[in-house]
Amino acid sequence: MPETAEPSDENIQRKFYVLFILGFSTMFVGLILVTIAAIASQRGSTGFGGIVLIGPVPIVFSLGLGAQWLILFAIILAVLTVIMCLRLRRKPNLTGA
Repeated sequence: MPETAEPSDENIQRKFYVLFILGFSTMFVGLILVTIAAIASQRGSTGFGGIVLIGPVPIVFSLGLGAQWLILFAIILAVLTVIMCLRLRRKPNLTGA
């Protein structure tokens, strides 16, 4: 039987799980590093904030300095999300022309 160039479902699932675990681990390590840095700095002013993307709609919450940077970052993420959704929605041109 000739081999197909098409990846198998198991291979795709394995890649998905590896990327999922890698992304989750990266976020977890980042959270730990930020927590350690906040405890070690012991400066007088503190703040926190976050961005929640529900589809292309950003929800920003922040307390303290740096709220304007979070809002700017949320807008950039929303625009990139819309661009990626539109780009991935297009069907590839298989005619070679």
